[in-house]
Amino acid sequence: MDTTKKKTNPIAIVFLVIIGIFGALQLFSRPLEGKAVTGKMEAPKEVISILENSCFNCHSNQQNLSWYDQIAPVSWAVNKDIKRAREVLNFSEWEKLSPAEHQGKMYAILNMMQSGKMPLHEYTLLHPSAKITEKDIETIKKYTLSLSSVQPSTQKKLETPQTLSVVSTPASAKLPVSPNGVQYTPDFKNWKVISMSTLFDNSIRVIYGNDIAVKAVETENFHPWPDGSIVVKSVWKQQALPDGEIRPGQFVNAQFMVKDSKQYQDTEGWGFAKFSGDELHPTGKTASFAKESCIACHRQLAEKTGYLFDVPMKVNTQRLIQNLQKK
Repeated sequence: MDTTKKKTNPIAIVFLVIIGIFGALQLFSRPLEGKAVTGKMEAPKEVISILENSCFNCHSNQQNLSWYDQIAPVSWAVNKDIKRAREVLNFSEWEKLSPAEHQGKMYAILNMMQSGKMPLHEYTLLHPSAKITEKDIETIKKYTLSLSSVQPSTQKKLETPQTLSVVSTPASAKLPVSPNGVQYTPDFKNWKVISMSTLFDNSIRVIYGNDIAVKAVETENFHPWPDGSIVVKSVWKQQALPDGEIRPGQFVNAQFMVKDSKQYQDTEGWGFAKFSGDELHPTGKTASFAKESCIACHRQLAEKTGYLFDVPMKVNTQRLIQNLQKK
């Protein structure tokens, strides 16, 4: 008696193998750790609406994930992104931050939105409704500026119209130190200016570099910046003179970036600090503030400028002359 062998369908086998592997992956998929909402952000409804729609799924304890966000291996990447996002900014713990930190966070949010870096491109591909519009940016910008409004009566006038007014620190005074060990030094006022910029908040920003940083700019050796480099961004409010000329007015803060690859490994080799107001009050309550508030934004510029927001102006005039002569 003849027996007929059934042919095995290779496509069906491959399909079953894929289904089996996919099912096995779910055994290793753990749900995202749930956390309580300890305090809600107080802001205009239109601002909250934008943040809830485009930010809360990662930057809060209030996740509203789609079904495909919860299936491995996609869930692994989603959970990792959310954990990291919560470390940088968690709207569900907004009350833990001071008013100054609220303002700083909103500036960072606006900057990331304007640069198109947030929400992440890979996130909006799967969640197109989370995309930020120009109208959304204007709404966030208006709210952010409202947090930093300065009353005219408190605005500090220029000491002289020819010089920038920087807070003076008496030689006998103890220089303030940031929680992560970065110490304020007034010496930066004598350093070379490597860049300048303005911002939507009508500020004037002058970026100084110490000798090591200047040499790095001159030789285009800032990928990475050498240890010992110090870059300081000094910020003033704009002041309009009667003739229409714009000059720096009230001193706002001095922002330090110190390159020390060993001491600041958690923030990719950079020590961040900000000293604000006439009292040069340092930002942050603990040494981890830079990891939570600074590096996430600066990391986006690692390849372009070595973590700096402002691309240093070319100060190597000799090289510039040589390049022109070649042309």
